[in-house]
Amino acid sequence: MAAPMIPPDSAPDFLAEHGWGGAEIRPLAGDASFRRYFRVHRSGESAVLMDAPPEHEDIGPFLTVAGHLLDRGFSPPRPLAVDRQRGLLLLEDFGDDRVGPLLRREPWRERPIYEAAVDILVRLAAMPAPADLQPYDDSAMTREVLLFTEWYSPALGLEVDGEGWLEAWRSVWGEVLRIVEASPVLVLRDFHADNLMALGGGSELGLLDFQDALGGHAAYDLVSLLQDARRDVPRELEEGMIDRYVQGANVADRDLFRAHYEILGAQRNSKILGIFTRLWKRDGKAHYLPLQPRVWSYLERNLAHPALGPVRAWFEANVPEDKRAGAWAEGPPE
Repeated sequence: MAAPMIPPDSAPDFLAEHGWGGAEIRPLAGDASFRRYFRVHRSGESAVLMDAPPEHEDIGPFLTVAGHLLDRGFSPPRPLAVDRQRGLLLLEDFGDDRVGPLLRREPWRERPIYEAAVDILVRLAAMPAPADLQPYDDSAMTREVLLFTEWYSPALGLEVDGEGWLEAWRSVWGEVLRIVEASPVLVLRDFHADNLMALGGGSELGLLDFQDALGGHAAYDLVSLLQDARRDVPRELEEGMIDRYVQGANVADRDLFRAHYEILGAQRNSKILGIFTRLWKRDGKAHYLPLQPRVWSYLERNLAHPALGPVRAWFEANVPEDKRAGAWAEGPPE
């Protein structure tokens, strides 16, 4: 079940130890992990308190990736105070203009904000991944796609060909993994509107939720941005931003890049269907389930690409139409 939004008992002492004694602590947000966030206020100043219970989370990767990003001129929240033993981290406060809610209020800002986000990915693609990052390799990709057969399939009462599932994927992602092995880039992995902050009232963007970063293929974060589980990205905007990326990053073979984009989109969207089902079944977070039809719409588009032929054939043989998007249209399946 989701943890209640009550600050941990250790929070006041932690804040006092770092010059924030007596600060007011207000709930800010929880996420799909065990992490919770609070805003602390004191004498007109504010900061964000991350509570990452050490028995479930390690704030070390967040600090490592934040350091990499800061060193390269990007804008993650700057750490202000750290207690790894208690799983507490005080961070720079980026304010309230998270891009997802912002665009619901100010939809006319959509294109310039997406252009700025794509430009961040172009900059990242020009830099090799830090050597201390784990690779987004066959092991990681396999672990993720298994979330579909381990969680989605049983929740829908499906008996599927698990061996054929992995065979299909390995027949399509080989070239993607060869690029990862040869020239990995820093892949933030959850690069989408709800993890981007509009800073200073313009299109400068702050970065959130990057602690699971790996050294991977540049198309992964692009598809994460443009096939967003939490909001509809217009097809015209998606195509325009792919073009912007291809031009900005000087992609030599657009067709090959697009094939890799669709392969990674299908991999990511299959994973998300499994994760959202697990959040419902294991963690009691059913509020992710209304997002399943949107994720299915992206996945169906991915599967239409010729590069996904073996995976498309597996879905046709194992997942009937009534167990796809429509299964979630009126709430959780029976």
